[in-house]
Amino acid sequence: MENPLVITSSPHLHCGMSTKGIMLDVLIALSPAAVASVLLFGWRAAAVIIVSVASCVTSEYLSRIVLKRPQSVGDLSAVVTGVLLAFNLPVSIPLWQAAIGGVVAIVVVKQKFGGLGFNFVNPALVGRIVMMSSFPKEMDNWVLPLLGSAADAKTGATPLYTLSQGAETTYNLKDLFLGIRPGCLGETCVLALLLGGIYLVIRRVISPTIPLVYIGTVFIMTWLLGSDPVVHILSGGLMLVAIFMATDYTTSPINTAGRVVFAVGCGLLTVLIRRFGSLPEGVSFSVVIMNILVPLIERATRPLPFGEKRRLKHE
Repeated sequence: MENPLVITSSPHLHCGMSTKGIMLDVLIALSPAAVASVLLFGWRAAAVIIVSVASCVTSEYLSRIVLKRPQSVGDLSAVVTGVLLAFNLPVSIPLWQAAIGGVVAIVVVKQKFGGLGFNFVNPALVGRIVMMSSFPKEMDNWVLPLLGSAADAKTGATPLYTLSQGAETTYNLKDLFLGIRPGCLGETCVLALLLGGIYLVIRRVISPTIPLVYIGTVFIMTWLLGSDPVVHILSGGLMLVAIFMATDYTTSPINTAGRVVFAVGCGLLTVLIRRFGSLPEGVSFSVVIMNILVPLIERATRPLPFGEKRRLKHE
């Protein structure tokens, strides 16, 4: 008998899930929102998504060659980043600017730190933040959906911008839920996002802890501050970010207690920025700030091994 004993490092059991399989599930979950974006904003929405994905995939392919690392395009993570970046952009964004956002997300945020699993902040959110700083006019040009009573108009204010000015939004809850309002491509149709989120939970790709705690924190805080919590939840990118971006494996805590702390922090920062900041929306900055704090959160909430006691500072 040859090699009767094979010694390898743990883990010795495999759950059957792979990076490519997980990313494929995420893409399936994102597909309802992608279809909704085309129905709401027209075929240019598809063009923005295609350009963003192509930029991310090309950036990953070329950067891996330059850095002399094994190719990772096949794991579909760059495709997911491209779709999420496009979902955080207005449909009117110039296509070349969407391509620049993809380069920033992949080269600067992801590959510079070693690739998938090594980035400490969400690439798509940082790409959006950089674009907001570099192209503020284009990133603030909101197009009304093709459906609804205001379909003949071209541009309009988002519900969150209206709320930030101290006025009441003119959109009813049904319109907000179905996405018949101005906003980024993938954030408007809450119904499509919920369908995707339910699929990911059923497939056990994500845990519902972060989305539920994040959204619940926003609900409670806006209610305490005297605003309509349901309008705040259905407006802006809260649902998109809470379901698909705050739950990113690499940039969120791995234990339940850490996830709760992380999600509460995201919710508090989101409401504070929306209510007291100069920007009507705060989800991008909130999640990126909490991404940076994840190592500290995990250190503070790390469970003790069985049989050990937590040491006091004076010991």
